[in-house]
Amino acid sequence: MPDAPPQRPHTIALLQHACSPQKQKNVDTCVEMIREAASCKAELIVTQELFASRYFCQTEDDRRFALAEPIPGPTSQRLCEVAAELRVSISASLFEKRAAGVYHNTSIMIDPAGKIIDRYRKMHIPDDPRFYEKYYFTPGDLGFRSQTLDSGLRTGMLICWDQWYPEAARLTTLRGAELLLYPTAIGWYTHDASSDRGPGTHGETPETRAAQLQAWQTVQRSHAITNGVYVAACNRIGVEDELEFWGSSFVADPSGAIIAEAPGDQPAVLLAEVDVTSIEAQRIGWPFLRDRRIDAYGEITHRLLD
Repeated sequence: MPDAPPQRPHTIALLQHACSPQKQKNVDTCVEMIREAASCKAELIVTQELFASRYFCQTEDDRRFALAEPIPGPTSQRLCEVAAELRVSISASLFEKRAAGVYHNTSIMIDPAGKIIDRYRKMHIPDDPRFYEKYYFTPGDLGFRSQTLDSGLRTGMLICWDQWYPEAARLTTLRGAELLLYPTAIGWYTHDASSDRGPGTHGETPETRAAQLQAWQTVQRSHAITNGVYVAACNRIGVEDELEFWGSSFVADPSGAIIAEAPGDQPAVLLAEVDVTSIEAQRIGWPFLRDRRIDAYGEITHRLLD
């Protein structure tokens, strides 16, 4: 049999933008950016986390559940139509209404025919000041997974807080993912004098801000290195209530090098080339998967080893 033709690089696009209180306006903005990305030959286009609304998890408010939709639903259907029209794949982050009282933070993968081919429900759910996600989201129950796109690129969808967990990146890689996708809504606390919470609540220092941004990038670059995969993180921008989102969406290659990065405060259609042929050479040089002591890791399922 003749040798298979060499696999060409894949062009991906991350959509970074601010969000308004109007859901329809946010969806329209996203669709416009999808069109721009497709015109630049992107074959996979990735939204930021919960792109259709402002980040509502800053407070516990039962009225915010009205933002959720079933999947399929109006927003996913519109994205399916756009994907089919432009012949692109889209990974979109949505607030899913699964059933009365059961809601998820969910990413879907849409193929160029406009069909939803997979979904991932966020596994790690934070519960911190201004990130009260446990009130809104049921933890994911679909496990860590990968999807093979029409182009042959194998992707794994993860979401925001999952970024900090090496177990999530490793298990998604073991499912075959070559590119880890992290739609994100992360930012700094910015003080609002009209809602003063007392001493020590006047925002974060420039030093703290720089350290948080660096930690966010570093941990994800480490996932790229230790798994020998590409990593793409797509964050929002703008000030919403008490959070200032830091943008800085980026793509890292299997060596951990950042090959594309968006500004911290401007909308962007961030393009990057993913050359999966580089993965094998990287893993041969740094054979972390080969040298894993899988016989010795049984205790990882314990919370602590007291």
